[in-house]
Amino acid sequence: MYNKMTRISCVVAVLSTTVLLNATDMTKAYSMPDASKLIEKDLLKPAQKYSMPKGCISTDKDSIARGKYIFHNLNGKKAKATPPKGLAKFVEKKGKDGKMVKKPKQYGNCVACHNIEGAKGAGNIGPDLSKYKATFIDTKTRDHAFVYQKIADPRIDNPNTHMTVNLTTKLFNEKEICDIASYIVSEKK
Repeated sequence: MYNKMTRISCVVAVLSTTVLLNATDMTKAYSMPDASKLIEKDLLKPAQKYSMPKGCISTDKDSIARGKYIFHNLNGKKAKATPPKGLAKFVEKKGKDGKMVKKPKQYGNCVACHNIEGAKGAGNIGPDLSKYKATFIDTKTRDHAFVYQKIADPRIDNPNTHMTVNLTTKLFNEKEICDIASYIVSEKK
């Protein structure tokens, strides 16, 4: 007694068996890198304490201008205005093929998280840095070394920070961190 439902069940069973017999193992068709090595490569080095270089904090207008530019821009490709003396929109780096290529210079984009005088950004995730000199430096609540360390590797006093780790990752060098710190602690009008 073959009814319509039995016939459909038989056809489905035959098709399922055919699909299974013709299935191909595709796992060999694409690369499967060892994820643990990728993760290990991406892990940050442990938090590092830095000593601020002598003469780091400056009232030099060029240093402050560089710090301001880094603070207010994300990268050279989209950077507003011409960079001040000592900065460039693009840097040369070695490509995978060993040849030198021009890449946009990565800046701080600090205004994405911090408010400061003249800021044009979200600025409400991290602490407000407006009037930093009067609020923290002049009152001796914090010193220049604190500002330098906070920019270099903020994990020293806050292991759960979401702030970028700038010197340990080599996103910035010591001079650039000094310029940013000089801008933050500068008198702004």
